[in-house]
Amino acid sequence: MTTAAAQTKSGLKTFKPGEILFNDGDAADSLFIIQKGQIRLFKPKGKGFIEIAVLRSGEVIGEMAYFDEDGSGKKRSCSASAITPVEIIEISFSAFGKTMSSLNPWFKTIINTLVTRLRKSNARIRELEDNQASVSYSGKHSGYEFIKPIEVMRILGTLFLVFKAHGEVKGSTFTINKKTLNLYTQDLYTIMEVKQESVINILVALGWMEIGEDADKAPNILTLKHVELIRQVFIYYNSERHLPEEKKIQIGEKCQTLIAKMIERAEGAVSTIPNLKPDSDYKPKFTQYYNLTNVLKEFQEENVAIGSDQTADGKNLSIFGEVLIDNAGTMVEIDFEKMKKLYPIIRFMNAIKKLNQEKAPV
Repeated sequence: MTTAAAQTKSGLKTFKPGEILFNDGDAADSLFIIQKGQIRLFKPKGKGFIEIAVLRSGEVIGEMAYFDEDGSGKKRSCSASAITPVEIIEISFSAFGKTMSSLNPWFKTIINTLVTRLRKSNARIRELEDNQASVSYSGKHSGYEFIKPIEVMRILGTLFLVFKAHGEVKGSTFTINKKTLNLYTQDLYTIMEVKQESVINILVALGWMEIGEDADKAPNILTLKHVELIRQVFIYYNSERHLPEEKKIQIGEKCQTLIAKMIERAEGAVSTIPNLKPDSDYKPKFTQYYNLTNVLKEFQEENVAIGSDQTADGKNLSIFGEVLIDNAGTMVEIDFEKMKKLYPIIRFMNAIKKLNQEKAPV
């Protein structure tokens, strides 16, 4: 690549969550300065990945390849992807090289020595780190899992305890400085930062947490709006660990969407199942039913392919029973209060499932 071509690589770039900045082993001709957001560094290994670090605003990424002197060409030593929306400034190695060439030779020697030591240290750390390549339950290999249920529980449990113990209470919310949380999660319990950040980002997306800036304009003020939901999800995760796979929550995206709409349109749709004649063939398992007619009509008008058959996902959880069709429309037996109680848990667990799918090797 010519110098002119390399220079065109410099400039501001943006990445969406999950987008790859570069892959391990890619040819490298630029470095990046993070202006906004969080970037995950990881190393492919086996059927999974080793998590290396999380970088934030003001930090530099991709500079290690500039100092490669092994004659094999400059290569990326790990992969990088955006955790949150990211803004970065890309600087070509050609432009960076001009700055380096202007330095005093002694400074260049010091910088090169530090880079060499850092590279050796990183290599040694990766050798000793736990390979998150696979997970096994009941002796069965289940493939790569970015964040395991026990890790989710560890993060949720720590969040609940730290917010309750150190949070500044304002009404129903609890606020802490992230440095207090990190004292427990990273210094005491050695929870991997990238996994903690991923769970926090899910909580923000669900509307359960907000992130604000501290006096230094850093995003360190965490406000937990639904601390009780954290406890409920933790308890449910704990109970799920002891269940066979077929009894665990398996609510698909369409069923989750249906439940959300049912909760939103509940007024006038939920009724008590009337007493039936003793000789009736219909023996309800629930005391309520939900008239789905208007909800299904809305989906149809929106061209969303969701029907009453989506309730099948909820039968194992005993929130839905049989679907009935008569002159009043399409109805389903329901435990409405249980459905409302489980809905936040369903949302969170599906978000974790989606996260694992996004992080899985392709």
